[in-house]
Amino acid sequence: MGLGTQPMGGQFWLGDHPHSWGEIDDSESIRAIHRALDLGVNFFDTADAYGTGHSERVLGLALEGIREEAVISTKFGNVIDEKRRQLTGINVSPEYIRQACEASLRRLNTDYIDLYLLHVWSLSDEEAAPVREVLEELKEDDIIKAYGWSTDVTDCARFFAEKSGCAAVEHELNVLVDAKDMLELCDRFDLASVNRTPLAMGLLTGKYGPGSHLPTYDIRGKQGPDWVKYFKGGEPSPEWLKKLGAVREILTSDGRTLAQGALAWIWARSERTIPIPGFKTVKQVEENAGAMEFGPLSADQMREIDEVLGERSPKYVR
Repeated sequence: MGLGTQPMGGQFWLGDHPHSWGEIDDSESIRAIHRALDLGVNFFDTADAYGTGHSERVLGLALEGIREEAVISTKFGNVIDEKRRQLTGINVSPEYIRQACEASLRRLNTDYIDLYLLHVWSLSDEEAAPVREVLEELKEDDIIKAYGWSTDVTDCARFFAEKSGCAAVEHELNVLVDAKDMLELCDRFDLASVNRTPLAMGLLTGKYGPGSHLPTYDIRGKQGPDWVKYFKGGEPSPEWLKKLGAVREILTSDGRTLAQGALAWIWARSERTIPIPGFKTVKQVEENAGAMEFGPLSADQMREIDEVLGERSPKYVR
């Protein structure tokens, strides 16, 4: 299991739309990272976009003096304005990628990145070719150990996977949204499957119900991009709540919390999976890490969930 650090980046925006998860406490974030390491979780996923650099800075502070104990994944492709906390565009030119990599190294207070991920939804093969080439060069120079793509578009991931330097694809996966095609691609090319939204943006924690309403400064609290599908206008989507209700009893069997059951489904889905639930507190890290004590769901439990929910494998195109 890993941990996703977008929440600890704090407030940032794309235009007038918030991309944050509410208020944060940097000292609590650092304590949570240290607690994760104590509990055996050492993979941390961040991005230069998260808090327009703030998430990377906090992670760098937390790992000061213990960098070798952690595996860091960060991302590039977004142009960031740190002062205004704004995402201002996309740039995947080789020159910008090198600049972005150097900036991430400084913020993370490290001289290498374990996994460097392209943070752009989709590119044509012609657009992606020079990106892949510069990543190969960064790997040859030992600045990055491996690279991959954060995307749900299987064709994009396949293009990167054709090179040996590609080690992973980061994509959406949870009990409500399967990713059969992407998992098959990971098997074919021997890639790690790093799983975004393993708890469906918090829906699979059980914290939110029909009466919940999130503030407008939260990414889930305002009508935003299509990928914020589990919440609409700050309220949990009735469609997704219905699906959750159908599998809640199965996920919480054997003494698991709902979140732990959701993570257990991911581990049972494929041996390649690495769920990266987000966190803002030590308590959340402890609950998520506690899922490892139970391990994956059983084959019978997985079959029961499939019978209840049926086909959940979305098709994404460029």
